Amino acid sequence: MADTSNPFFIPSALPYSLPPFAEIRDEHFLPAFEAGMAEQLQEIAFIVATVESPTFDNTMIPLERSGQVLERVSAVFFNKTSADSTDETASLEQELAPRLAAHSDAIRLDPGLYDRVQTLHQHLDSLDLDPESRYLVERYYTEFTLAGAGLSAEDKDRLRELNATLSTLTTRFEKNLLADTNELAVVLDDAAELDGLTEGEISAAAEAARERGLDGRYVLTLVLPTGHPALASLTRRDVRERVMRASRARGIRGGKYDNRQLVLDITRCRAERAQLLGFESHAAFVTADQTARTPDNVASMLEELAPAAARNARTEQADLQALVSADSDSWSVESWDWAFLTERVRAERFSVDTSALRSYFEAERVLIDGIFFAAHKLYGVSFTERTDLVGYHPEVRIFEVTDEDGSDVGLYLLDLYTRDSKRGGAWMNPLISQNTLLESPTVVVNNLNVPKPAEGQPTLLSFDEVTTFFHEFGHALHGLFARVTYPKFAGTNVYRDFVEFPSQVNEMWMLEPEVLENYAVHVETGERMPAETVAKLAEAATFNEGFSTSEYLAAALLDQAWHRLSPSDTVTGVEAFEQKALAAVGLDNPAVPPRYSSTYFAHTFSGGYDAGYYSYIWSEVLDADTVEWFTENGGLTRTNGDRFRTLLLGVGGRQDPLEAYRAFRGRDARIEPLLKRRGLE
Repeated sequence: MADTSNPFFIPSALPYSLPPFAEIRDEHFLPAFEAGMAEQLQEIAFIVATVESPTFDNTMIPLERSGQVLERVSAVFFNKTSADSTDETASLEQELAPRLAAHSDAIRLDPGLYDRVQTLHQHLDSLDLDPESRYLVERYYTEFTLAGAGLSAEDKDRLRELNATLSTLTTRFEKNLLADTNELAVVLDDAAELDGLTEGEISAAAEAARERGLDGRYVLTLVLPTGHPALASLTRRDVRERVMRASRARGIRGGKYDNRQLVLDITRCRAERAQLLGFESHAAFVTADQTARTPDNVASMLEELAPAAARNARTEQADLQALVSADSDSWSVESWDWAFLTERVRAERFSVDTSALRSYFEAERVLIDGIFFAAHKLYGVSFTERTDLVGYHPEVRIFEVTDEDGSDVGLYLLDLYTRDSKRGGAWMNPLISQNTLLESPTVVVNNLNVPKPAEGQPTLLSFDEVTTFFHEFGHALHGLFARVTYPKFAGTNVYRDFVEFPSQVNEMWMLEPEVLENYAVHVETGERMPAETVAKLAEAATFNEGFSTSEYLAAALLDQAWHRLSPSDTVTGVEAFEQKALAAVGLDNPAVPPRYSSTYFAHTFSGGYDAGYYSYIWSEVLDADTVEWFTENGGLTRTNGDRFRTLLLGVGGRQDPLEAYRAFRGRDARIEPLLKRRGLE
């Protein structure tokens, strides 16, 4: 690492160690990855070669200090491949995937390192460690054991092959999905085809077309889920059908972007790996180290909820069909009609027009006067934009976050708009995570996919986009507030079926009267959202929950079905497998397709939620119970915020999350608030 011109080889000198994006070039990534991997392997070899008996200080501390160059380059690179991919980074990611898998295996499967960790674990009670240090030993021992550190040499060789193959397959899945999503964007010739959309939405479609060299036309880019926000407003039924069919066609059209064989190959490899590690299925392997513990526990919850959700969806469908049948030109309700008709029913039954709400949800006001305002009221933090700092893309904004006493909390980066180089969906990434061992600060980034209007036009958000914004900011707060000693526990490094809990709780502040009144201001008139509209929104809270719960459960159950397969199970067709799995739980309603079908199910086939998509509703049990606690204790107050921050957000991964929840709530979570919220009592 003598080449000091590579910005990854030394810690950044910028505020909060923000990566020096202005200096980083694509050619810096590969040398930094190679040097970082080599350096970390040397550091691990030094630990293993230590002749003294294992101690916490000569084993765990150097293990936690290892790999700093690799960590710096990985955080920046994988954020870039998700948010601003280029042909060069996409190609490099596919090259690096098996190499990084092999590197991880070289550490987790090292018998000498495992022996040292195992020895410490066996003598935990005599080590006189503080609770976080003790938990560090426990977590490493559990993770190394589950990863296969105790396998025979022959089995380890096969495990390495499977891990390398899986890293390649999942990377290909992600790249295929991005390319097919871009290719299937719906191109329209006439603004009349966009009837029902707002001026801002039409402007965004024109801007998307212009960026593709299609001046004078309109492009509706696809979002990650099956449903598209425009389906709620488009009056032309043929255009709605085009959008839905394009969305559902991703990965199944044949050709180079077809993901069907990848789905089969990924699930087969995962099943074989699980069997090699001593588990019946990949789902059993994954849940063994989550709060759920077993796939049967997951199934009992999901399958308990599915019949009620499906029943509610059928009732809603009957209402929609009655609305259609009352018209002179009757037709059967299809998946592309649901959102549009739902808005009609919502308007008639509750006097709520969600498309009209966009005028109250201007993005800047949502951010400053909504999201930041709620965080300040709850936690006392303030946000100052740092225009002197440079992000990884010109559209990225950077905010400094400080506590009430002026002390540093971290940096918050926001990347709001969609573009062809960004994958679908919305997410939070840590770029740097606080820990005292390495004296690291905190830098987190939120990515959304909001269509960008033409210059001079306001960015107006849909109701769902505002919800997503608050949700993702909840992840950001989790990352910003965590205060830990060891990198292992930094930020949102918690169990996967717990990580969605803080973000789901943050959604509650979107409609909190004090918050909503502060940000929901009409973009043209300057008037606050009328009180009666707010009341109607609350009244309609459980409306269409049959659909939304069913589409979510369908995806979660598909994820489980794929990952409960054994290596000997034969699946020849993706579509047939999906149909059978959904029929088994009564969620095979064509008008209510899964939120994600397998071939564009990025969460489970490339996004780290394999056999874990259940975690959203699993975490929602805690979320709904917590919302009840906030309501019972006065809502948006500093006292409540400080308790939530101290006992949950601030813990990071240094404590068992359910223990942290009990310390906060005084008991385990109850499921009844969730059932009430989703209309499933």
